Amino acid sequence: QLQLVESGGGLVQPGGSLRLSCAASGFTPSYYVIGWFRQAPGKEREGVSRISISGGRTYYADSVKGRFTISRDNAKNTVYLQMNSQKPEDTAVYYCATGNPAVPGDPLNSRLYPYWGQGTQVAVSS
Repeated sequence: QLQLVESGGGLVQPGGSLRLSCAASGFTPSYYVIGWFRQAPGKEREGVSRISISGGRTYYADSVKGRFTISRDNAKNTVYLQMNSQKPEDTAVYYCATGNPAVPGDPLNSRLYPYWGQGTQVAVSS
């Protein structure tokens, strides 16, 4: 049974850092791309970042470019999202999701990802 479990969320002050983890089980994550998405209250879900199977290709939303870094450790079946210089507008529930890399389209379009984790809350506030 395919499962994604996010962890690492919490409360952080503006300018601070958090690292989210997405642990995969029930499938071979090295065959799939992994994306991070977030949804703030009253807003639509938005794509944050995506990493290719090998980790050699990454994509970022303009709003997080230069502050967030996505990485993966296929030996540990885990993908990470390092979030630095956080802003209050980063407050959201963060989800990881997986999909087939062969499906064409915008890498940060949530519709390309059929499998999702349950989410982890991130709050950026002083």
